Amino acid sequence: MIALVVGLVIFLGIHSTPMLAPQWRESMIRQMGRMPWKALYSLVSLMGFGLIIWGYGMARLDPVWVWFAPGWTRHLSALLMIPAFIFLAAAYVPGNRIKARLGHPMVLAVKTWAIAHLIANGTLADILLFGGFLAWAVAYFIYARRKDRANNTHYPVNGLKYDIIAVVGGLVGYAVFAFWAHQWLIGVPPFG
Repeated sequence: MIALVVGLVIFLGIHSTPMLAPQWRESMIRQMGRMPWKALYSLVSLMGFGLIIWGYGMARLDPVWVWFAPGWTRHLSALLMIPAFIFLAAAYVPGNRIKARLGHPMVLAVKTWAIAHLIANGTLADILLFGGFLAWAVAYFIYARRKDRANNTHYPVNGLKYDIIAVVGGLVGYAVFAFWAHQWLIGVPPFG
């Protein structure tokens, strides 16, 4: 469980630098240069992510149950993952209305993913993992939207085609993950 917690602190910590330590971040970018900073940022992120995966995997071997989720929560979780994947796709498709309206669909995807998984999973490791990501995503979304308002940031809309690409891309990603990749990567069938 310690590896999971350390991984979360490292991963979410480095992803919180724009919000919690913007001056330090800018100072590091000035000192190192943008590309070396990105390399360091990526290395620290990967290290934290690796610890999260390892720590969560170890915790799953000897779970500490806090609650036992009823069977129907798996279906609710699977349903909530549909908009999560659409938000995720919208983060990468330029000029779509989802991004224009919500501003930060990637962070909303993380929030939705975390809520969906908290509903259906009741171990202490689940609460730490998904609860940690949910807390980070809520705080970061508030920060990012305030920053957008302060900077009068507006995201462009390039037409209906980009909305369709975001939605269809999200649905395809959901189908691939729900019916194949979740079982392969995580070892748990979402509908089993």
